[in-house]
Amino acid sequence: MEFLGEGQYRLTYYFSVQNKWEPIFAVTLSLPPDGVGMSKEEVEIHHKRAPITQEEALAITRGLIVPEDMGTPAGGISLRGSVNFQTPPGWDTVYTPIFNMIERPIAPMLVIRVETDWYPHETEFRYVLQPGEVLAGSHSIPIGQVLFVPREEITMRDCTSEELEAIVKAKAEFAEHKAALKITTPYGFQYSPHYLKQSRDRR
Repeated sequence: MEFLGEGQYRLTYYFSVQNKWEPIFAVTLSLPPDGVGMSKEEVEIHHKRAPITQEEALAITRGLIVPEDMGTPAGGISLRGSVNFQTPPGWDTVYTPIFNMIERPIAPMLVIRVETDWYPHETEFRYVLQPGEVLAGSHSIPIGQVLFVPREEITMRDCTSEELEAIVKAKAEFAEHKAALKITTPYGFQYSPHYLKQSRDRR
């Protein structure tokens, strides 16, 4: 998926032919200026031998992206997830980018919280592209993560002096045990599995 700028997006669909990726079709979506008017969809069939019509290309495109949600904010593109969720009463769904994905460049994604216990929301991950920026994907590449959180009121207050003292004491004890338990990797680096051990012991 590529953002061309000025409200124009282009989705190019590839298919593996004899271990080589070849473009099958491309759909250019043009949003109306200032959000007024009709949007346009132009289909180009690149692979003449591919048994696909313009209508089928548009259907595939709508299965991958949400045309109605494009362009807000500028460069925004919503990708459809493969699974939808309905949560129990009082629980929300939070849609986030992939955590700890450090490969660059990576387009930013908006984090959205939806009351999916009553709202029939389809899973969407909204990325924001810059003009000329491309977002590539395939069936085996994750496009986002989903978390479920209870919808409840949170009361914040200051810690008491006793609670602060307990926190400082627990922090010092944890650091001491962590320093005492070290493992050296085959590459010569050291790390402590103390947190992992404590986490498993408390389950």
